[in-house]
Amino acid sequence: MPRDVFVSYSQSDRECAFELVARAESEGIDCWIAPRDISPAADWAAEIIDAISAARIMVLVFSAGSNHSPQVRREVERAAHKQLIILPFRIEDVQPERSLEFFLSTQHWLDAFPPPREPHYASLCAHLRTLLRAGVVATDATTAAHRAVIPSAFGEAELRQIELRLASYIGPVARHLVRRAAADALGIEQLLQRLAAEIESDEDRRQFVGSCRQMERPRG
Repeated sequence: MPRDVFVSYSQSDRECAFELVARAESEGIDCWIAPRDISPAADWAAEIIDAISAARIMVLVFSAGSNHSPQVRREVERAAHKQLIILPFRIEDVQPERSLEFFLSTQHWLDAFPPPREPHYASLCAHLRTLLRAGVVATDATTAAHRAVIPSAFGEAELRQIELRLASYIGPVARHLVRRAAADALGIEQLLQRLAAEIESDEDRRQFVGSCRQMERPRG
């Protein structure tokens, strides 16, 4: 059964992850978590992929353990590909490794330290309810492949051009970053500056911004 929230965690954080799920479900927030929600004799990987595809938000229990977990990295990459909102719930004061940084560097973090964690669980649930009720993520199955909310200031063709330019510097993750940044950018300049920050080289950043500024924008 599809669930609103997919919970990603490393084995070392299992207790925290299941506490989080218990608290969220007590408040009516549907969660999917392995191995509880994997059917007997099912293909583990396929079940996880299907659950991520059906979810609306990923909560990542972030710690040193998840930071080094190949499984967590694959789940985050899949969620980014599906354009889910990824909400890191940081239970230790660590920064994401480069393999995760592309996906988490501009996300809104919720810090869950120092203990006790109960107030942090309450804060997370409140944040999830706000996201789900406000319709920040798509709920109609016909729009599930386009989960990012694109403001009227940007056209689909324009975002696609920006995405292609950014991809030449940072690869396929450009699509996720463009859609996420466009969701709340106030204008083209703010959008370009946010995206340029994802490029390492100063010269490449200047070239990216310059090429995007030269695009022919749609007439109003």
